[in-house]
Amino acid sequence: MISESSRHCTVELQALPSRIGQVRRIVSAQLRYWHLDPLIDQAALGVTELLTNVHRHAEPDKMCVVDIELLLDRLTVSVHDHDPRVPAAPAAPDGDLFATSGRGLSLIAAVSEQWGVLPRGERGKTVWFSLAAPPPARETEPPGHEPASPPVTAPVTDHPFAPHPDTAPREHAPARSTAVG
Repeated sequence: MISESSRHCTVELQALPSRIGQVRRIVSAQLRYWHLDPLIDQAALGVTELLTNVHRHAEPDKMCVVDIELLLDRLTVSVHDHDPRVPAAPAAPDGDLFATSGRGLSLIAAVSEQWGVLPRGERGKTVWFSLAAPPPARETEPPGHEPASPPVTAPVTDHPFAPHPDTAPREHAPARSTAVG
């Protein structure tokens, strides 16, 4: 199931390897839609790591919800699962450099600005990370194109709700009824 509002996207899934790739593509497409292309690699890596943790560790089931939310200048990606156990903090860098697992949260810490865990008691937990969103791209005009005229502003009146003379409604003759009676 996918639901979306203007700046929020939710995907509910079972965290299986085949589904993780699909969610990664959904996250990438959503960020492209929001014109946040510079965040795609970081967000896709982070959501992959969080879903892999659900697949490997979550009990009693692998059902989870991925939320992507853009608020002002911050993108937050979170994964909620039903396992109440809180993941361990990232290991210190003096660990096994050749380990093939156990570095997911360290990767998330490295690519994100912030991350955390929200325990929800018997309802499970939510693991999240946030990224700084770049400012909206300004649309550029083609070379040789004249810049648009600055907007015309109306003078301020004494009363904040008084209509400006140029925009005041004009009186019209009453409409005639064409109904046959």
